[in-house]
Amino acid sequence: MNNHPRIGFVGFGEAGFHIGGGLRGAGGDGITGITAFDINADTPGLGEKIRQRAAETGTRLVRSNAELTGAADIVISVVTSDQALAAARQTAPGLGPGQLYADLNSVSPVLKQTIDRVISATSARFVEVAVMAPAPPYGHKVPMLVGGAGGPAFIERMTPFGMRMEFTSTQVGEAAATKMCRSIIVKGMEALLTECVLGASRYGAEERVFQSLAETFPGLDWAEMATYMVGRVVVHGERRAREMEEVAETLRSSGVDPIMAEATVRRMDWSAQLGLKKVFGGEAPATYRQFAEAVAELDKSVVRG
Repeated sequence: MNNHPRIGFVGFGEAGFHIGGGLRGAGGDGITGITAFDINADTPGLGEKIRQRAAETGTRLVRSNAELTGAADIVISVVTSDQALAAARQTAPGLGPGQLYADLNSVSPVLKQTIDRVISATSARFVEVAVMAPAPPYGHKVPMLVGGAGGPAFIERMTPFGMRMEFTSTQVGEAAATKMCRSIIVKGMEALLTECVLGASRYGAEERVFQSLAETFPGLDWAEMATYMVGRVVVHGERRAREMEEVAETLRSSGVDPIMAEATVRRMDWSAQLGLKKVFGGEAPATYRQFAEAVAELDKSVVRG
């Protein structure tokens, strides 16, 4: 087994950037090289950010899936949820024996199983990975649940570089189900706090709301949490909406009506459609008040229009 793996990322957005950067810093001479293929590398605006991130992390950008698989022993898929299967299908023709394909995308257990079949048909081994926290600030040390036929080999090869992984099962689906059900709470709270801020701020009631919540749920700084969570909605609303669609599908396939998950999709899509990410230049607002003021101004613009 090669103790100096070549790593290839399919997609080089936030997750790829932070994980790749962490591996570059931790790997030293242990990692032979880090390569990435992102279909948006030449897209105006977004492409510039991808190229900048690649330069910062010493990642070599390539121009096709085939070029990526030819340069990597371990392929790590970090695309948007709705593109996870397409990415696997586009990458599969270049995979062969000895290679690992790790899917880190937030998708349903059923979709992970479908991707597993696509990859396993190539004689490469599939690795199911559920990323259990935002990549920043952890980088490559973000907690992960790992499963699938290639799970043990992935853990063996990547643990020396500081990755934090817990093995679930060779049966694909358990890790994904854990992540999906966790997302009901995490992204649901983001949506709830967003609505709370929007409603309370119209009456100047937010401080008392947060004080009351602190009495009910002691130990939490609700104003700080609100700022963080509305920021996640602003920056990642589109991606989170697609992830929550996968959560809804997970529940639906289990016989559970995804009432709250589908409502969270609506709130995340609302942020994307309102263009809040552009308003804040792709960054999170400094405070929840700044967020509320920006939304109020956008609402006035719609009325004036």
